[in-house]
Amino acid sequence: MNTKAITKRIAHVIILSSALALGYEAHAYRNDAPDQAIHTAAAKAQASGHGNAFIALPDFTGIVAKEGPAVVNISVSAKVAAEDSGIPGFPGMSPDDPFYQFFRHFQPPAPHGTITTRALGSGFIVSKNGIILTNAHVVDHADKVIVKLTDQREFKAKVIGEDKPSDVAVLKINADNLPTVTIGDPQKVRVGQWVVAIGSPFGFQNSVTAGIVSAKSRSLPDEGYVPFLQTDVAVNPGNSGGPLIDANGEVIGINSQIYTRSGGYQGLSFAIPIDVAMNVERQILAHGKVSRGRLGVTIQPVDEELAQTFGLDRPEGALVSSVENDSPAEKAGIKPGDIIIKFNGRNVSSSSDLPPMVAELEPGTNVSLVVWRKDGSKTIALRVGALATAVAANGSTPKKTMKHAEGMLGMEVRPLTPDERKQVGTTGLVVENVDDNGAAARAGIEPGDIVIAVNGSDVNSGKELRTQVARHKRHVALLIQRNGQQVFVPVRVG
Repeated sequence: MNTKAITKRIAHVIILSSALALGYEAHAYRNDAPDQAIHTAAAKAQASGHGNAFIALPDFTGIVAKEGPAVVNISVSAKVAAEDSGIPGFPGMSPDDPFYQFFRHFQPPAPHGTITTRALGSGFIVSKNGIILTNAHVVDHADKVIVKLTDQREFKAKVIGEDKPSDVAVLKINADNLPTVTIGDPQKVRVGQWVVAIGSPFGFQNSVTAGIVSAKSRSLPDEGYVPFLQTDVAVNPGNSGGPLIDANGEVIGINSQIYTRSGGYQGLSFAIPIDVAMNVERQILAHGKVSRGRLGVTIQPVDEELAQTFGLDRPEGALVSSVENDSPAEKAGIKPGDIIIKFNGRNVSSSSDLPPMVAELEPGTNVSLVVWRKDGSKTIALRVGALATAVAANGSTPKKTMKHAEGMLGMEVRPLTPDERKQVGTTGLVVENVDDNGAAARAGIEPGDIVIAVNGSDVNSGKELRTQVARHKRHVALLIQRNGQQVFVPVRVG
């Protein structure tokens, strides 16, 4: 829904519609053949002797006309706590905004309970039986999702699953023989080529914007599993979730984030490569969750000084600064000081290249690494492990299981595996699903969190968790670990 934004502090996410990340979204279109107008104009220029003196601009009308039917509008409603609904008249104002407290001072007392928020978004159809891709933040916490086709038909959509690390969500509507987009290959994308996005910036539906690919394989803060495509296409709040399309009419990405100081377009837009999104879709449809590979190392960039220190002729690769105990990397013999320069046959030009390469592999995959060690290269065989943050996708667990598992908390957990306990350095329970209307969700607990203790008592099974919660009738304090940080979360269960 609302487009995530990277501020001058590099990683601030703009929330433009509600505290639950509900906003406007986008669409886009394709064309099955390269734009002949460009080639024809170039040929005429060459024949006339002008050569490169004549520069033809692309014509995207064919893409717009052909791909329109495969793009959908998404409207979402969600119930949020009244105190989280923002300031009347300024729904997108963040508490970090310097004027937030000023306006809040004149705000009338907030109502108690919950209110319903509504917002718009978009997505695109990838299979004739109604499978739709969009951003995870488009449908996050949604109670109701309505998909509207260009022929004005409307369908209630089911969120099959959402993967927050990649910001990809999979929807399903009950319809057949639907138009679909053509999926392209981001690996073939060249910097400088034309791309187009069609969406609903600020609610203006079917707006067409175009630009070029500015860079590939961008690593953004807290987004290490996605090698983003950077473009200068005018993407604004409302374009999120829509396809990014090349001049051949093939979808090469999903518009996801913008860099902004103002909340609007400033020339830097980022899209999730479509191969990353399609991998997420396949796993969600096949297994109900997304699994990612893991090495068990901490890495850092290699600059010129480090390259000289380690005997490399140029800065490249990912320098291993630490290796986790009993991890796949340790078992394979990787050591601190190794520089990983190739992974499974692919060059690791910079440290940011490695995490998405590893994450895209299924746990258990056998790979080979080339590391630089003591002024020489060494090939190491390794069996990829499983990343502990892999969580079940929303909708993959029957509600009757959710209802039973954790009683009054409204969430489903499972014990950490021995490998996961070693990786995260604690015991406890992994939260796999959260009931949107439950006490845990209202407290802000999310899938992937680790519940360590209840009111100071350690918990290592669903039974222990239910027992501890039952002893405290109205309030409990859950000790949660998230992204390596521990914090107590108060939960009202009465």
